Amino acid sequence: MPTPLITATIHKPPNFRTLDLNLLRVFDEVMAERSLTRAARNLSLTQPAVSNALRRLRGTLGDELVVREGQGMAPTPRALALWPTVREALRQLQASLSPSSFEPAMANTTFVLAMADATAAELMPGLIDILEREAPGVAMRVLPLTTRDPRRLLDEGTADLAVGHFPSVLADLVVRAQGDDAVAFAHQRLYNGRYVCVMRAGHPLARGPLGLDRFCAARHMLVSFSGRPFGFIDESLAALGRKRQVVLTVNQFFTAGRVVANSNLLTVLPQHFVGVTGIADQLVLRPLPFDVAPVHVDAVWHRRQEAQSAHT
Repeated sequence: MPTPLITATIHKPPNFRTLDLNLLRVFDEVMAERSLTRAARNLSLTQPAVSNALRRLRGTLGDELVVREGQGMAPTPRALALWPTVREALRQLQASLSPSSFEPAMANTTFVLAMADATAAELMPGLIDILEREAPGVAMRVLPLTTRDPRRLLDEGTADLAVGHFPSVLADLVVRAQGDDAVAFAHQRLYNGRYVCVMRAGHPLARGPLGLDRFCAARHMLVSFSGRPFGFIDESLAALGRKRQVVLTVNQFFTAGRVVANSNLLTVLPQHFVGVTGIADQLVLRPLPFDVAPVHVDAVWHRRQEAQSAHT
């Protein structure tokens, strides 16, 4: 009896020399929109043309790339791994082939910034004043900052610029640069902030010295982007062998100001922020009864943006 032949389908590596780069543009738009219809509209193509382009790219790469999921499209693991590289390559190619000089008075660019509400309250009024005078066609979108490490937001293109207190990120970037590693992100110091203890007017601790014992014995509210009830104030206390009781976490400084004004909770806020809350007369500020390092506020961006004059 003859031995049966065993056959298998082997996908050859794609030949880059014959790859149609327009297929990558379609892939990028589909990944961004998770919809063939919206991708087709953005590319000024018909939906069948987008479907045909995806079919050709699937044949080239040997992967489904996206599959239907409900009303949209879900990417495969291969597509998720490939997309950041494709998106960055397309952006760099576009920047190289179509250089332009940014003219504020004529620009209609939209910039996406990620920052906490306290940072936005500090920076945006002055920035908008400048835009109204010098760049009336430019728009700003401010996203809430929900992390102390914004590099993923910047890498995926969700935000053009992140502004905040990122000590661990900056330390990592410095270490990488000193080790001659390629550093994909740049940063610039904007200002230094100081934090103070905030409580309502008439709080039992509003009079007399606020010592460390009284501070730790009180009930506290923490502004935490992640929701974790442990922040840099708690790190400073832990270094002293002390801790405080955090009974509430919120993710906005404005919310913290409102809650404190109407409760017996203490919180720690940027000193500059209290003045723009609109309820400063209802609050009492006290220096923290222990040393805390200055809070540096930095802008962080992806270096690929530096090829665009508008970003610069």
